[in-house]
Amino acid sequence: MSITLRSAGIVALVAWSFLVGGLAVPANAEPTETVTLRYLASRGGISPHELAYELGYFDGRGVELENVGYAGGGPESLFGLASRSVDIGSAATSAVINSIAGGNDFVAAYPTNGIDEQVKSIFYVLEDSPIRSIAEIAGKTIAVNTLGAHLDYTVREALHGAGLPQNAANLVVVPGPQLEQTLRSKQIDIAAMGYWQSTFNGVLVENGGVRAIFDDIDVLGEIAGGFAVLRRDFVEAHPQAARHFVEQSARAADWARENPEEARAELKRILDERGENGELAQHWVGFGVREGARATERDLDFWIKVLEREGSLPEGRFKAADLLFQPADATSTN
Repeated sequence: MSITLRSAGIVALVAWSFLVGGLAVPANAEPTETVTLRYLASRGGISPHELAYELGYFDGRGVELENVGYAGGGPESLFGLASRSVDIGSAATSAVINSIAGGNDFVAAYPTNGIDEQVKSIFYVLEDSPIRSIAEIAGKTIAVNTLGAHLDYTVREALHGAGLPQNAANLVVVPGPQLEQTLRSKQIDIAAMGYWQSTFNGVLVENGGVRAIFDDIDVLGEIAGGFAVLRRDFVEAHPQAARHFVEQSARAADWARENPEEARAELKRILDERGENGELAQHWVGFGVREGARATERDLDFWIKVLEREGSLPEGRFKAADLLFQPADATSTN
């Protein structure tokens, strides 16, 4: 499936150079080619790069986006990136690091979402559930959108913090649109609404009869939730397009934070044109990223330490600077 959606928007741009694995890209370089980046969308939501495309921010910068379908979760997106069926991956930080550790030469381009008091993953039970704390999720069935990604690792960290085995809960995969029905029919004990699923979360809460047990702020603190990911060989082959991709995605994230009502209206239009329920957009709370969609070393180092502790990553093999786009001297441009 290929979906093309466009609209226009104008805001000021702050651009910078990026250094990726020793590759410097000057901020004022003019595009010498047009590159189409294929990606998989997420039901009920958008990413900053999708919004940037819709706002026309890539126009004249040698970047086109092509939606080639939907991803069930981050690992599926990363598999598509590794197999070269897409050019942009999007996944939880833990999944990105695991994928790189498994041999994929990927670069964490920019945080697509952040976790803060407004944008966070929330774990719900029905109002009459006896479950009241993290310690009581052991042995219970928790629905997540996919395994091996953010919600999975958040549950592991929650259990670890409570002094319980990290595999003490039973995780099952349920797509976002079916989470509410699965919880209300008592097929599961707990429904995990990811930070990227605020539209589904809003409907669940609006319909009532549910109670939050914990969220990922409780477990992780404020941190990037996930990253847009590029193949390193793509960045080296198309350095200007890669730089514009990151710059304009960050610009769109800033626009959404500064213009929340307009951003929700844009999301509604996009969902409607995809054939999804555009009314969900009223519940969207934003991307939750820092200004300029900046990443910090903790965004990755936190998960690197977790994976080292679990024994799934050799100690000292990676540090955040190895995996991130590194900004060089910033300059302003129009």
